[in-house]
Amino acid sequence: MSTSVRPISVFLAEDHAITLWGLQRLIEDHAERMRVVGTAASRQALLANAALAQTDVLVIDLDLGDADGVAIIPEVLRLTQARVLVLTASEDTPRLCRAVEAGAKGVLHKSEAPQQIVTAIEQLHAGGGWLNPQLMGAVLGMLAPTQARQAAQPNAVQQRINSLTPRELGIVQALAQSPGDKLLAVASRLGMSENTLRNHLTTIYGKLGVRGRLELHVFAGENGLTTG
Repeated sequence: MSTSVRPISVFLAEDHAITLWGLQRLIEDHAERMRVVGTAASRQALLANAALAQTDVLVIDLDLGDADGVAIIPEVLRLTQARVLVLTASEDTPRLCRAVEAGAKGVLHKSEAPQQIVTAIEQLHAGGGWLNPQLMGAVLGMLAPTQARQAAQPNAVQQRINSLTPRELGIVQALAQSPGDKLLAVASRLGMSENTLRNHLTTIYGKLGVRGRLELHVFAGENGLTTG
């Protein structure tokens, strides 16, 4: 007996009508894998839409009407567990870094091929991220000073590391060794389910004081946790 997989619930926050239309058609062409659950052309409409609470992936333009999308991201994340994919025409690298710092898990330029959007949505839904190599380097550079300040307090940092169980430490090492892999692949190598891995990560992030896989990767590198 076959089991059906629930399509990814996608919310589109875009104020250009033609771009919104194109995104909707693109997702409709992949209806067996994803579906549009809501759209918004302004900050107010986005935050007021009840469908946001059931959204898996939010695709948002950084210039949403007269509002700054970077500032909207933390507001959105207080209302939903959705993973945020920024779709933008901006070439402003510092601004894109701020979007990632605010909580975006992926950034995609509007000049990319349509299939890249579909792939990025699936990657985020699977627990991964989506950044091009140039932006990844800039983001890691942005995060490094924070981790360097933590490294200046070795006792406090070591206490955080010591708070990890052997299993949690093994997870940190596995993720540090495979920064681009999906969580499902890492979980399989560790002999656990993806949901179990996500639960462990929630605990690990809290113990180490990091906010996601990017910061965990930097923390692991700064503190020699990349190998067993």
